[in-house]
Amino acid sequence: MNLEKILAISGMPGIYALKMQTRTGFVAESLLDGKKVTVGLRSNVSLLTEISIYTHNAEKPLAEVMRAIAAMENNGPAISHKEDNAKLVAYFEQVLPDYDQDRVYPSDIKKVLNWYNILQSKGLVSKDEPNAAEEARIEEVVKEKVAQAKEKKATASKEKEAPKKPKSKKE
Repeated sequence: MNLEKILAISGMPGIYALKMQTRTGFVAESLLDGKKVTVGLRSNVSLLTEISIYTHNAEKPLAEVMRAIAAMENNGPAISHKEDNAKLVAYFEQVLPDYDQDRVYPSDIKKVLNWYNILQSKGLVSKDEPNAAEEARIEEVVKEKVAQAKEKKATASKEKEAPKKPKSKKE
């Protein structure tokens, strides 16, 4: 399962695939309807590889949770995220028995199941474990892209803040 270019954008429904970076942000394509949107650097964007679920012992990466759902469903779709909260909590307890009920809310469970069903419909989830070399390469690429985006943002803000020097008059 490769989630390195899959994004969740705050305030926008569904999840998006990163298509290309631009000078002022990036272009993403909705996995729901295929529409392309431009996203500025000021938007709150999360890579799915950076999201984790709280457990009693540690945090579990979202990719592992999705692999657990895929294994439970034999790579098929999960229950709908529109079910009532009690059903969703009971289902999520089967998937991840040690998740922290105090810090993982039903709304979080709905998002995870919605994202899983979207990715599953596109054939992007699998119950198979990725090999360690591929996982390390993916993490390295993600860190590099995040660093590049932060550098571009810092450069852009410095250019805006730099005061213009007045031209001196020679007498």
